[in-house]
Amino acid sequence: MCRIVPRTAALLLLVLVQSYVPVSTAAPPAIQQQRGARRSLTGWASVPAILARIRPPRFPARDFRITDYGARAGGQADSTEAIRKAIDACNRAGGGRVVVPAGVFLTGAIHLKSNVNLHVSEGATLKFSTDPAKYLPAVFTRWEGTELMNYSPLIYAFEQENIAITGRGTLDGSASDENWWRWARRNGTDPAPAANDIRQLREMGNRGVPVRERVFGAGHYLRPPFIQPYRSRNILIENVRIINSPFWEIHPVLSSNITVRGVQIYSHGPNNDGCDPESSRDVLIEDYVFDTGDDCIAIKSGRDNDGRRVHVPSENIIVRNSTMKDGHGGVVIGSEISGDCRNVFVENCKMDSPNLDRALRFKSNALRGGTIENIFMRNVEIGRVAEAVLTVDFLYDTGAKGPFKPTLRNVEIEKVTSTASPRVMWIAGFPGAVIEDVRFIDCTFRGVEASEMMQYAGSVSFKNVNIEPARKGRSLNSPQAAP
Repeated sequence: MCRIVPRTAALLLLVLVQSYVPVSTAAPPAIQQQRGARRSLTGWASVPAILARIRPPRFPARDFRITDYGARAGGQADSTEAIRKAIDACNRAGGGRVVVPAGVFLTGAIHLKSNVNLHVSEGATLKFSTDPAKYLPAVFTRWEGTELMNYSPLIYAFEQENIAITGRGTLDGSASDENWWRWARRNGTDPAPAANDIRQLREMGNRGVPVRERVFGAGHYLRPPFIQPYRSRNILIENVRIINSPFWEIHPVLSSNITVRGVQIYSHGPNNDGCDPESSRDVLIEDYVFDTGDDCIAIKSGRDNDGRRVHVPSENIIVRNSTMKDGHGGVVIGSEISGDCRNVFVENCKMDSPNLDRALRFKSNALRGGTIENIFMRNVEIGRVAEAVLTVDFLYDTGAKGPFKPTLRNVEIEKVTSTASPRVMWIAGFPGAVIEDVRFIDCTFRGVEASEMMQYAGSVSFKNVNIEPARKGRSLNSPQAAP
């Protein structure tokens, strides 16, 4: 059942006219049976088993203060080597905390090792250098879904286990339009400095050039992410405040058993996504505040041919009790999604900002492809969004040009409310792509301004849903209504 107030009845009629497959289309019994089986195996009942596997690492009660290894507060002396020595000592001793005490400490790249908890104390700031040379030599990493050798992430861990970044201090990436962010900005009619490197990297990935030969870093302009555990497991990032990131903030890749809790992100540079689990599994993101220059959460699994070469999905991801403020999207899946994504659960979140474009967004195209399935959202309060509550954009970037048709199926949006949006949904597919079994249940959407948009979509159903217009209009059934 979908309850529509008078003016919005006309809006839904436009939905039916624009849609190639009508809303609430009844599928054949065999397909309905398959859907029911899929939902029973992957719904909210599967969350306790996922949570049981996500266990934050524990560390011995040993502290290694960076000041004991030569670090000096004040933000002028370079403490990179002192922090490295403290991490090495902690790792050799079998683990513990590497403690950053109160004060401002200047540093370059930090490489975590197994059994090390980098603890940034309240009142402490790790201020990262803007000198690109401080992030060399190049390391094995991923940049927008393609593997390469590039500048080290500001905090990096490669093939490590039992690692953490904790404390109530601040991680300051020092990025601005005077340094890192300038690499992504156009200068009048001139392209951004990074444009040529981006094109070359994508060509290398699609041609299958060996990763060891995809060497960027010095002399190039691909910005590093802030925090990147790569091929690592048993990871905790808790309570820290992150500001002024060069690029994506928290980017676990090919990693598992990840807890990101109580983190606050304030960073409005280009491509400043908040948390981007990529080709990772068993991830808990909770009690988070996102105020970002791009997507708050963006789930990914590799780009185009390079993503299909690695072909590891993102799966079993839980997002709860978080606040999404500015950003392109609250929870986004894609666009680098060639390795697939499944089993994502979002609940008890608040999303509200005139600068937040969408609450839930899926994006791909016929070059990236990928299968996205089993996505569940419930008990989410949405204020104003600038585009739509739900956006499915399979025409993103290159759209239908390519042989890899994306698939989206089994999406459930339950007990979700919004106060203002141009539309409830904006769904754009193309022939051969699959958008199927999207369900709205027990939702209320107020302040809806325009007709819904659907093209080349399969079944979209409503049960106990209220859609209210942005302003009062005349009933279609009233005597004053135009014939």
